[in-house]
Amino acid sequence: MMHPMQILQAALNGQPAPRIPIFCNLLDQGARELGMSQAEYYSRGEHVACGQLAMRDRYGYDNLWSLFYVGREAELLGCQEILFADDGTPNVADYFLRTAADIEQFTIPDDITRHPLWQEIAHCLAILRREARGRFPICAYLTASTTLPALLMGMDKWLELALTGPFTLRDQLLAKCSDFFRKQIAAYRAAGADVLLYSTPFGAASFVGMRRFRQFSLPWMQRDLAPGGIDGVVYYCGTAPFNAVIPEVMQQLGITAHYLSPQDDLAVAKSIIGARGLTCGVIDDIQMIAWSPQQTRQEVARLCRIGMVGGHFLLGTGVMPLAVPEANIRAYLEAAFTYGAWS
Repeated sequence: MMHPMQILQAALNGQPAPRIPIFCNLLDQGARELGMSQAEYYSRGEHVACGQLAMRDRYGYDNLWSLFYVGREAELLGCQEILFADDGTPNVADYFLRTAADIEQFTIPDDITRHPLWQEIAHCLAILRREARGRFPICAYLTASTTLPALLMGMDKWLELALTGPFTLRDQLLAKCSDFFRKQIAAYRAAGADVLLYSTPFGAASFVGMRRFRQFSLPWMQRDLAPGGIDGVVYYCGTAPFNAVIPEVMQQLGITAHYLSPQDDLAVAKSIIGARGLTCGVIDDIQMIAWSPQQTRQEVARLCRIGMVGGHFLLGTGVMPLAVPEANIRAYLEAAFTYGAWS
């Protein structure tokens, strides 16, 4: 019997497998599973690892996450406050780059792995790696250099700087963020992450336009990924649809695995990627909050019917809000194992 890592490799390579890979990104649910507040849960790498293992054991899907919350990257760079809420995802509460002088004086640590908060991430990964024993893909979340400033100064201020300048200051900040990205992806690889989700809405033409994607986003993405290459990297733009950029991402960056937006036309993505890479179809888990289990199953069936043509397909979720009912989580997974079987 093939284990999930082997099933993922089969999907990547177009080889036979009993079913498609099935990802279910249950993150904040881990705190609830362990009976902890979010602040307590995310304070220790051991808690996050245990929460991830407990959720995977409960539902039986394929992947494990080393992600605490996206704002963790900001904390590694100087953010002093995270807003925790038991009914939502933790968010940055301290945008510490407030002035041009802040940006000019901002520095990237020589060794991010010495930061106490990184050591908790590393501890989480060590536990996941030990327990997974190579059977389950371990995922890491990395924010691209063009998006990271939004976590450091707020999206409104970052968009103003990115679009109107001063551009020398913008590029100074981007270079620092790219340097951080390079250090972070190397650290995740060394710590044992298998799947490296490269996340940026600035990588979607639907967000920035095709001209700005080519002139602004693409060169910085090339810089981010140049030192370590693209092994294990998955392209992701959050909820922003990005079918339009997939040909250039494959050609210019070499990334062949694409974790789509629920808003993307899956059939179009499959026609672009084909057998050259992995198409990851994503169910709309915001809609899952209000759907019935039957509606959830019908959407899984639809995605599998389209995505499994020609193989090279993975079915996944987005952020899976805490408000998604238990019945719909189970309906998603039961349908995925049923409709995602090859025989």
